[in-house]
Amino acid sequence: MICLTSTFSFAQDVAILKYKGGGDWYSNPTALPNLVKFCNDNINTNINENIQTVETNSIDIFQFPLLHMTGHGNVFFNEEDAENLKNYLVSGGFIHIDDNYGMEPYVRKELKKVFPNNELIEISKDHPIFNSVYDFPNGLPKIHEHDGKAPQAFGIFHESRLVLLFTFESDLGDGWEDTEVHNDPQEVRERALKMGANIIKYAFEN
Repeated sequence: MICLTSTFSFAQDVAILKYKGGGDWYSNPTALPNLVKFCNDNINTNINENIQTVETNSIDIFQFPLLHMTGHGNVFFNEEDAENLKNYLVSGGFIHIDDNYGMEPYVRKELKKVFPNNELIEISKDHPIFNSVYDFPNGLPKIHEHDGKAPQAFGIFHESRLVLLFTFESDLGDGWEDTEVHNDPQEVRERALKMGANIIKYAFEN
């Protein structure tokens, strides 16, 4: 069992969350660096563009107000991981999980270990995360097509604060990647980057 006494760092930095289970946590390697550069250039952030990777059971996660998690497949949290993530979230941290296709059933199962009494609930379109910088009156934008489903944003709240965002059937990270990776039109990439900027702004200020 982990007993954490560290105070949460409110530096403007973000990190990629490396998880167990065999899923490709390292997918979309250019996504987060591009989003950080977009934010630094457009919304007056000063985020370190040298993106670090942190593991779920590490105390290092407390250095970052926002952790980004993505992939296509299996996710597994052991007891130590789950306790560390919960301590991080209830002490001011924020996690964005972006389903790159295939994560959803594993994420739902493993998050029950972190918050046994909380469910992922769909976030309403009028939530501040959709207008913290740029306005998305229709909610989460659709970036990549997979199963023909509408994009959905789910969250976990702790004491009324949104502490975890799970973006599903949107694939924001693909829109953040270098242009030549997916050959997305500029307007699609811009929508993805603007929604990402909203997430970062919201996480830093709430």
